[in-house]
Amino acid sequence: MRKPRDYDAELKALEEKSRELKTRKVQQLGELVIATGADALTADELAGALVVLAETTDTDKRGAWAKRGAAFFQGRARRSAPTPDRDNGGAQTQPGGAQPASGGAGAT
Repeated sequence: MRKPRDYDAELKALEEKSRELKTRKVQQLGELVIATGADALTADELAGALVVLAETTDTDKRGAWAKRGAAFFQGRARRSAPTPDRDNGGAQTQPGGAQPASGGAGAT
């Protein structure tokens, strides 16, 4: 005779997995904010910038942002050997580029 399935235990395991995934997502988003230097912004500034980004439907802007993000992550992967040179270049490029993009979107 076959053992009956314990649906309650399976559901509980799935809920636990869901909680773990949500926790990991929140942690990774926080790490991303810190890695990009956006933790220097106030919560209101960061929230406002994210709202503008989320509301943007211009595919050209979104594509440019995606390319810039990919370059950021590629730079971080290569940065493991010559840390000082790459870190300074990335730090100068990131904040300067983020301000005009949000300022331009807010002015439009």
